[in-house]
Formats: sequence, C-alpha cells, structure tokens
Amino acid sequence: MSFVPTMGGLHQGHARLIRAAVRAESSNGSVLVSTYINPLQFGVDEDFDRYPRTFEEDCALTDQAGASVLWCPDERQVYPYGSGEGWRLQAPASLTAHLCGPWRSGHFDGVVTVVMRLLGLVRPSQLWLGEKDWQQLTILRHLVNDFGLSVKVRGCPTVRESDGLAASSRNRYLSDAERTVASAFSSALSSAARDLSRGAVDEASRHAALHQQLRRAGLEVEYVETVDPVTLQPAPPGRSIRLLAAAVRCGATRLIDHVFIMTRSPIVAIDGPAGAGKSTVTRAFAERMGLLYLDTGAMYRAVTWWVQKNGADPSSAPAVEALLDGLEVDLSPLRDGVQTVRVNGRDITEAIRDPEVTGSVSLVAAHPCVRALLTQQQQRLGVRGGLVAEGRDIGTAVFPDADVKVFLTATPEERARRRAKDLEARGHAVPELSELEAQIVERDRLDSTREVAPLVQAEDATELITDGMSIEAVIDALEDLFRFRVAEEVWPTPEG
Repeated sequence: MSFVPTMGGLHQGHARLIRAAVRAESSNGSVLVSTYINPLQFGVDEDFDRYPRTFEEDCALTDQAGASVLWCPDERQVYPYGSGEGWRLQAPASLTAHLCGPWRSGHFDGVVTVVMRLLGLVRPSQLWLGEKDWQQLTILRHLVNDFGLSVKVRGCPTVRESDGLAASSRNRYLSDAERTVASAFSSALSSAARDLSRGAVDEASRHAALHQQLRRAGLEVEYVETVDPVTLQPAPPGRSIRLLAAAVRCGATRLIDHVFIMTRSPIVAIDGPAGAGKSTVTRAFAERMGLLYLDTGAMYRAVTWWVQKNGADPSSAPAVEALLDGLEVDLSPLRDGVQTVRVNGRDITEAIRDPEVTGSVSLVAAHPCVRALLTQQQQRLGVRGGLVAEGRDIGTAVFPDADVKVFLTATPEERARRRAKDLEARGHAVPELSELEAQIVERDRLDSTREVAPLVQAEDATELITDGMSIEAVIDALEDLFRFRVAEEVWPTPEG
C-alpha cells in the first residue's frame, strides 16, 4: 500500500503525488491519503488556527486523482494521550542547523514525531512526499534509513502554478496584490542558479544579489543558502549538485522554494570486489534510472582478451603495452539488458566471460599503461555525466567526484556460489566451491594490493553487503541512495 500524508488544504502538488502513487501501485495495491493538521509542527505565533481546512475540496481532489481512501484522523487517533503528552522524537541537529531549522524551532521535531506515528498506524510499503520541502523530505529519508523502517520513500517534483510559484496550501493566504509580488520569487531563484551553475559569479556575491533582488520585489528575506542535498550543510562550490534554497515572507505569508545547481548530469560510481554482482545490478539500475551504463570491468576484460588472443604474457607490462597502440574498445548502449562489447569492431561480448579471461584480468588491469588508456576513455564519457559505472576503482580513481558512490560487496562464500551458478549457466566446467572461494580471495588480494588504483572503498562511499538480497532488493537500495542526492525534478525516473 502507498501512503500520502498531508495536512489538508490539498492542491495540484498533492494531486500529482497521489497520481504517481496510483501509477506505482497499478492494480495490485491501494493508495491511502491522510489529512491531519499536526499541532506539533507549528510554533507559538504560527498559523495553526487559520491553516486551510477544506474537507469537501480535499475529498473531491483525492477522488479525482484516484486515491483509494481519504483518512482524516482526529488528535486522539494520532496522539492517544494528547499532542502535549507522550513520546516525541527530535530531528538531528545537523539536519536542522540550516535552511528552515533556525527559523522554525521545533518544527522538524513535530514532523518526525507525527510521521513516525502515522507510519506505525498505516504500515505502508511506500511513503510518498513532495520535493517542494526538500529539507523535510531529506530529514524523513534519514528517519526511515536510520530506524531501519521497511518503507520505501518516494519523492515527486515540485508542481508550479502558472506564475511559477511553487504550489502550496499557504498560497491561499495571498491577496491578488501579494500574489503579483510573490511571483518574483521562483524566477529570481532560477536566475541565480543558472549563474552559479555556469560559474559566472562567486557564491557570496550571487547570494547578496539575490537578497537584494528579492527585497526590491517587496519580499522580506529570511534566508538564502546553498547546501549539500544530503547533509543539508553548506556545500563547497566544487560539488556538481547543490541545493539553492530560500524562504521569504510576502506580507504575513511565509513561502519556501529551491532550485538545484548542477554543473553536469549525475554520475554514480559502483565499486566492489569480483563476483559481488556489480554488473548485473548496475545494468538493471541504469535501465531503471535512464542512465548510461559504463561497464568498466568489461573494458578490462576486453583488453585481457586482446592480450591473450595475441599470445602475450599478461604479467609483462612491456608485452601488454605494445598491444595497446590503436586499440579501440567500444561499449554499445544497453538493449534488453545486454551491452555489446567490441574490440576493433569485433563483437567479443561472450568471449570476455571465458574463465581464462577471468583468471588473467587482474594481471592485465594492474599495468599502469592499461589503466591510463581506459581511465582516459572512461573520463571522456563522464564529462557530461548521466551515467553509472562499475568496477574496482571508479569512485577512487576514475570518477572521484561522482555524486553517488557505492561499495557493493558480498562474502567470499556467497560470491563463490554465484560464480559457480554463472559458470554452469554458461556451459563451463564448475570447480569445487572451496576452489572457487580460494580463487576469489586471491583475486581480492591482488586487486587490493596492486600499486596502481588498488581496490579500496572510497571514504565517501556507502557499503552495501548483498548476501541474502535479491537482485530487485539491491536495485531498490541503489535507487534509494541515488534519490537521497538526485531529485526527481532534475533527473526524472523514466516512465514504464
């Protein structure tokens, strides 16, 4: 079941959330929408008493959007001992130190408390939230992750009204004159993001100019900040994806908005030892997210195949280097989950999976001349981004500035079982599991101790141990890590 929690006063942003949840559930599940105005997330002088209460309109909107049920709990259902009593959660200080946190003391504590309570009551498989309040979405993603809750958090892009203003229940407060003033908010943010993406100005100067532009438009500025999308801490200018967020007051109405500053499309780096299943899940993940799949392991296998075909010693750097001049390794786009590998125009997709190639690839990959050639080709593909690459040193040597880094691994025992299954499926002889495990351990040793770009987990990579996980579960975990940093509004998930 999918769950869309709201505070009522529904608008087209909520309608988009509901429709997305309905599409995801298809005919197999239901979509529950709740409306509950949570007193814990309102400050003393805030608008709890006048927050829009539009029950009949909410009923019509949820019905038109295709929701299965609209649930309107009262306070006793949500807080059995009253909102002033009982357990309360506290959002981490690191996630509330910037953006809206300092301006709305206790607000996010109220958010995490009510969402945890609602999740306990509803127990959905998917939780749908809008990206408009990116700070809230990020905090709730951390909540689900840190508490190990069995619910998938899904985000939907900000919906904007005809004048560019982000859809919000509080837009109802604006008079016609205030609405005209407020319309300058999103355009000013977008203009600043374009300048910062191009590197046309330094961040401090552009923030100051944005402050001035918003004040001239008649808006009272609370904050303008550029932060890392995951940590919500100030982001260094070198980051390829940053969040430019602001809050203003238009008359008595508080408005928030944000845009993403992107210097290129996202890059995902997936490293890990041999036999961890990187190729299988990375290929499927690339298709799900609409990213180019860069199988760097296949490129090293292709060079190894070339070395063996020419009868050279794979451990001899001079012999290998002599074969690299004019060598062209080509990877085709995925078609039905298959990527064709060619060397100098010859299709060797199946040949590179031969056990003899597997046994020598670590020797060939360790030569600096091979790594230099293929790293250069891979980095050239990564200039524009929009790709996912897997290998042994993607996050450390090839794309050290990747937006998402994952170290995908499994125990040697698990990897030996997977290797045996793969060999059997390909019609090759299958050694004893103990022999395969010994081969895997030795390969790990070679990969992790080589002088050039050894196999190590990048400091900023997330380790994902896949023992006992299905392929689909691993792909879901990769998608969750991706969506922590990359919003739907800047890299939409392909439909279908």
